[in-house]
Order: sequence, then structure tokens, then C-alpha cells
Amino acid sequence: MFPKTLSSTLTVSPQIDLGDLPALAKAGYSLVISNRPDGEEAGQPDAATLRQHAEAAGLRFEHIPVKPGEVSAGDVERFAQVSENETGKIHAFCRSGTRSATLWALSQAGEQPADAILSTTSSAGYNLETLRPRLGKVQPGPVADHALKSDGIAKARHDVVIVGGGAAGIATAASLLARDSSLDIAIIEPREEHYYQPGWTMVGGGIFTQASTRRSEASVMPSGVHWIKSAVRGFRPDDNLVDLEDGQAIAYRALVVAPGIMLDWEAIPGLRETLGRNGVTSNYSYETAPYTWDLVQRLKGGTALFTQPPMPIKCAGAPQKAMYLSCDHWKRAGVLSGINVAFHNAGPALFGVKDYVPPLMQYIDGYGIDLQLESKLIAVDGTKHTAYFAGKSGEVSKTFDMLHVCPPQKAPIFLKESALANEAGYVEVDQITLQHVRYPNVFGLGDAASTSNAKTAAAARQQAPVVAVNLIDMLAKRAPSVGYNGYGSCPLTVERGKIVLAEFGYGGKLLPSFPKWLIDGTKPQRLSWWLKSAALPYIYWNGMLKGHEWLASPRPVDDVRTSV
Repeated sequence: MFPKTLSSTLTVSPQIDLGDLPALAKAGYSLVISNRPDGEEAGQPDAATLRQHAEAAGLRFEHIPVKPGEVSAGDVERFAQVSENETGKIHAFCRSGTRSATLWALSQAGEQPADAILSTTSSAGYNLETLRPRLGKVQPGPVADHALKSDGIAKARHDVVIVGGGAAGIATAASLLARDSSLDIAIIEPREEHYYQPGWTMVGGGIFTQASTRRSEASVMPSGVHWIKSAVRGFRPDDNLVDLEDGQAIAYRALVVAPGIMLDWEAIPGLRETLGRNGVTSNYSYETAPYTWDLVQRLKGGTALFTQPPMPIKCAGAPQKAMYLSCDHWKRAGVLSGINVAFHNAGPALFGVKDYVPPLMQYIDGYGIDLQLESKLIAVDGTKHTAYFAGKSGEVSKTFDMLHVCPPQKAPIFLKESALANEAGYVEVDQITLQHVRYPNVFGLGDAASTSNAKTAAAARQQAPVVAVNLIDMLAKRAPSVGYNGYGSCPLTVERGKIVLAEFGYGGKLLPSFPKWLIDGTKPQRLSWWLKSAALPYIYWNGMLKGHEWLASPRPVDDVRTSV
């Protein structure tokens, strides 16, 4: 969380985590205001949960929900009243911070000159210029969509607009600029932080530090790219427009959709409320990955449960990676025999590519893990240390001392509800060219793409050059010339110092990057550990995000189509 200052008593930010509340209290805040309606996005804590955790931290909590583009005079009045009556510091948030900043700006109408209000919001990273006509005096009724959008006229137009500043979006921008530095590219990304998510498993295993997996978004943004610090509200592909939460409409010649996949913590009742305490953890969260390692070190006996939800999820091997590293530590500490370890996998197999199952089963058996297939976590009661599962034989409950959860995952709502999505909510693209099947000037990649590959950073590393080449082809009115073969990589950390390096493409076809005499991916090897722990983080920060396509040169589209 990076609070942006709007006044001496008020800061705003994008969505906060429950773990941010104690930090806000410690920093001297007394009130937290949520401007998001409940259920707006997967993984979003609801108001009741936020209130509970805020009050536990000694904070007051107010919920003033506002839908994007529908800020009413009543919302502004309530926001102003709550703010004026508070004697301490206030922090307000929404999905990107834009609605909170908008409420503050409109509450200041008539109190400050419009130029002063807009200068303040602009300095905080929120361009609210479209509000200027309303900053003389707040009129009754809603701030209509047409007013926020300047009568629907786009505020900016770019050659390429990329939705998402994660691994896929940044890598695509860098690959495009490496080929054509004259392109006018904008990246829409509200977050101020960028994470190396593959490293969180290593944080949970005590190998990486938490801080080593995070950098500022500004530090990875390619030079010359326009960074639009806002959140997407929706798409108008027939008009070549992206609508933002702040009311702007951004025009494009080509659109790249790479917003990632959403963690749906609320899909499992009781999980959000107990995550990060009561022995419940997850390496899928930056905040709780260190708690995993803390639990592993403290556990000397009892029951440890690890779960995996139905597909699709990002990095399908991560749930069992956490388990193997935990078991390895317990084995080295001489306590594994006193710990009952179970892996509840909602799928029908330990791993989706059969070639890697035998070496993994050797570790399942060696660690004495109770493998429960087609067993899905459906609820958690943290205070009772009890997890509930649905399986082939019905519902069962299990008590635990440690529970590592991989949450269900789904496409972002703004994508799922758009014309760009397939029935499952993902951007519908040709799985070889990554070009949209109905809109030729739209491309999709990364976790939000409809392709059937494993959702990993390694997949995005291979996809980005394909999108870059084919997008430039499209701008030049040429047919797509290169293709993506479904490559994905999952370095399965079966013990500290050894990894089964799973590399495969569409249909489970093995796609090793190295000769078998150097690295045999179907066997646990130390060289693969070095690749995961040292080489891949370097390649990510200094190669992939910089437009260097190491081990990722795109292949001719016809060659790819005949090989998959």
C-alpha cells in the first residue's frame, strides 16, 4: 500500500489488505473509509470483514460504496461529513483510489479553486481533469457517466494500450519497443508495486526474503511508456476504447489485455477472516508467505494440510511446492514422523502432465503424505482449527495445526463482463497467434488469456514476443507471422537443493529448454535448483522485463501450428 496525500488529514490508495489496518493504526490513523461496493472484485475483503479487523486494530470504519462513474451528491455529502467530524487522520480507498480522490475533490468544490484541487489530485497520481466543470459547485444528483467522460470523448489516444502492468504487460511493452521504439505505448496499471510472484514459494520455504520479491512499479516501467495509474472499468472494442474508473476513455490502434487472474479468497467461507492467523496461510499472498515459513519452523507435531482448488490457477505446482519444502524442513529437523501431512487436490491427478507424476510420487511416498485427490476445500473455521472438504465420499472435516491454502481463481470482473471474454471470462484469443478471435486489433496473454497452457511467468515470457511481433504485423496490415506453442514451466521444488523442472506445452507435450544430458526435467536435480533460485529471478528482472528474449525467440506461425 502506498498512501497518497490529498490533505493534512486525508490519504487515499488502491485496495488495502487486512494486514494494512494495524499499520495504519500504528501510523496514527483513526478512521478508514472504504468506497468500494462489496463483491466488486474477486479477492476483495467485504465491508463486514474490514470493519471487524479495523476495530480490532483500534480504528473506526466507514463504508461509503460508490460504483465507478456514479458518484452522487449524497455520496459526496456523506464523505465530507464523515471527514469533517473526524479529529484524527483518515485513509480512504477503492479499487485504484480514483473514486476516493473524486469524492474528496468534489467535497472541496467551492472551498478551494478548481486549479488547486486538480493540482493536488494530479500530484497524487489521479488525473481528474474531467471533473473541472463540476468543481465550481456540486449539483444535486449523480455525477453522470457522460460528465465524467467529457461527453464520451477520449482524453488520450495511443498506438498501443496495454491493460496490466504485471509480468505479461511489462514484458510485452519492452518487446514492442525493442522492435519499434517509435510506438506510442500506454500501460494502464493502478498498483504502485510490482511482484515477482514465483518467488513467494521460496519465501514460504525460508529461502528468499519477502522484500526481494517486490519492487516499485515505476522501476520496471519501460522508458518512454505512458503509465496511466488508473483501473479499467470496461472495454468498448467496437469503438477502440478502454473505459477507466476515473471516467476517461482511452483510445487505441491496438489493445493488449493482460490484467492477470484474480484470487477469490471469498469463494471459501471463513478463509479471508482467518488468513494469516490461527495457523492458516498461503504462499499466494505476499503478506502471508512469511507466515508460512514461521508456521513451518514452529510446528513440531500435529497435522499439516495443503490444498489445491479446481483449475485454472496460476502456477499449478505451487501448492505442492509449499508442501515439499515444508516436509523437507521437518525431515531435516527430525520431526516429520510426528506430523500428519495431507494434500487435498481438487483435481483427478497429482500433476497435469503424466511424465512428471512418477518422480513426484516418490516424494509423496517418501515424506509419508496422505494424497487426497478430487478433494476440494469448501470452508475454514480458523478459531476451531477445522477445514471442511467435499470429495468422492461426501463432505468431511479435519482439524489442523497448519493449513496452507491455494485460493480458487477467476478472471477479473471487468474482463469477464466485456465483449472480449469467452464463456469462462478470459480474453478469447487464438491459442497460437494470441490475436483475439473477433477483434483483430486486440491481443491477450498471461493469466487472463483463454489459452489452455499452464498459467506461469515462464508462459508469459514466451508469449510476450509473439504478441509483439504479431501486433506489429497487424499494424502493418500483415497476417500474424509467429506463434506460441503453449510453453509453460513449473520448477517443482521437491526438497531444498533439488527441483523437478517441468517444461511442457499444449497437450502436455514435453518442451525442455536444455539437452537431457544437462538437465533431465523428469528427475530431481541440483542444477534445476540453481536455475530456480538464482538464474530465473535474474532473467525476470533483467531480461524479460527489459525486452531481452532469452530462451524466448518466437517461431514462425506455420511451424508452431504443425508442431502442436
